[in-house]
Amino acid sequence: MTRYTADSRDRVRDAVDMLAVVSQHTELRRAGASEYVGRCPFHDERTPSFGVNPIEKVYHCFGCQASGDVFTFVMETEGLDFAGALQMLADRFGVELQTEQEDPRAAQRRERRERLHSLLGRAAAYYARYLWEAREARPAREYLDRRGLGEETLRDFRVGYAPSAWDRMLTASRRAGFSDEDLLAVGLAQRSKTNPGRIYDRFRERIMFPSTDARGHVLGFGARAMRENQHPKYLNTAESEIYQKRSVLFGIDRARAAAARADQAILVEGYTDVLALHQAGLHEAVGIMGTALTEEQIGELQRVAQVLVLCLDADAAGQEAMLRAAALTEKRRLELQVVPLPEGTDPAELIARDGADALRQRVAASVPFLKFHIERILDRNDTGTAAGRDEAFRQSLDALGNQREGAVKDDAVRRLAGALDLTEPRLRQLIEGAAQRTVALGGAGATGRPGTAAPTNGVTLDQTVRVERAFLALCVALPDAGARMLFEIDPDQLITSGVMRRAARHIAGRTHSPLANLPPDDEVLARTVADLVARAGRAGHLSEDQLTHARLVLERARLERAIRRARAEGAVGIGELAREREAVRERIRQVYARLERAL
Repeated sequence: MTRYTADSRDRVRDAVDMLAVVSQHTELRRAGASEYVGRCPFHDERTPSFGVNPIEKVYHCFGCQASGDVFTFVMETEGLDFAGALQMLADRFGVELQTEQEDPRAAQRRERRERLHSLLGRAAAYYARYLWEAREARPAREYLDRRGLGEETLRDFRVGYAPSAWDRMLTASRRAGFSDEDLLAVGLAQRSKTNPGRIYDRFRERIMFPSTDARGHVLGFGARAMRENQHPKYLNTAESEIYQKRSVLFGIDRARAAAARADQAILVEGYTDVLALHQAGLHEAVGIMGTALTEEQIGELQRVAQVLVLCLDADAAGQEAMLRAAALTEKRRLELQVVPLPEGTDPAELIARDGADALRQRVAASVPFLKFHIERILDRNDTGTAAGRDEAFRQSLDALGNQREGAVKDDAVRRLAGALDLTEPRLRQLIEGAAQRTVALGGAGATGRPGTAAPTNGVTLDQTVRVERAFLALCVALPDAGARMLFEIDPDQLITSGVMRRAARHIAGRTHSPLANLPPDDEVLARTVADLVARAGRAGHLSEDQLTHARLVLERARLERAIRRARAEGAVGIGELAREREAVRERIRQVYARLERAL
């Protein structure tokens, strides 16, 4: 990390116009020879209690006690760390920063990054100018206009257009003194596949959306195709030392200050969504460059706001993204809200169809993720049937398991329990059972006594019980085939674990609704069945051959136990048991071969 000299910090502080910096966030009026007052930008107030001393370059609020110098003010209002605040102020007030003595290799890396950032900045300016001045770019201007995006917004985000010619960027950059290696390093050019010695512009005949870091340095581009036969539809800058897509938030430089003031960031999927929201006055919106929110993006957002508002398409991919986002934000103790959008509609389309006020109202009415998720699940499942209630429970598990205890979880459990016709304590018991990775062992447990729960603090299942559990989970995941299979077997002969035997007897005949009619006095069974339901829900695409294979493995294990017992007791009939075992092994090989062919 770059370290700047103390003299650099002092020169920036001396050069800064404190009133100009603060006035971007609140209106100030003179209240004395060296004092200005205004409403505090850090909390809501009617009577001004926020004072600024432009000579000392400090501020203090008598209402919320916020105070500090110009660097603190920029860090708090812009969501930057100290180095970022120092660099931003130096850029604004024309101060050249000097670094402390660096390792030569570190200095070389820093200078290289600055050079590459300069190249990318020049490229963004070139593309933006081409969009507004070139006749070739007219269809792009018309397309953006049809999307309802105004020129002021497009210019603010430096949206541009890449010419169709193969060497425009190449030629302009070479004239500016940049090398071919520089162009390849930042992804503005690429090598010919047929002639590796030749390079050409990577982006051609595309609308260009520049992605930046929090301070506005261009990192790369997202480029939208303009022709139907032009693939891919969106072409991104390739991963490089400058551009890592996992860390990029489109529009973060424009959204940072507004998000810091509001203590919330609105997360949308694509470039035009961000532009549409900013144009609608929702300036805290950023794009997550797809549906999958990453750890790196969460880390960047956490510097700015504690509330993240998801405004994603309400399709399957969006739902999956919300679940992932919920897990990530819970780890960092951030609050996750969801804007309920009409299914199949993205934010930009909603604004175009119903107007900006419609989206602003939906954002204002955002709800906690868990509430939104549970309501969606209940809407999509028929909770009037036992099978529908089981499916709703299964779909709710991941989100409930990730949510920390508190009012939001209590409300969700209360709502779900009512819909599933369960008491809240019973539902919590089932949730805990599904989340428990170590299932209590019955006859094969630590105590050896049927029905006795094994300790849950780290005891692992032996391989035999894992296979039994997998078999029963498959019976739930394939309920019709599972019902036939459970009718055919004798749990006392095939299953060694006492609790798994009880689970097999319970779900036999109710594989479509295994959580129904659980005995109220058997907590171990309830947890085991809930765990089986959860595992069945995570199983993905299955075939009946997989269930047959699991049963045959249990049959082989039964015969091996019988052979060992016969040998220990000196009994006759071992040969017959061995022949049965070999027949089962052959069936296992046949089923396994079918499974391999199906891959």
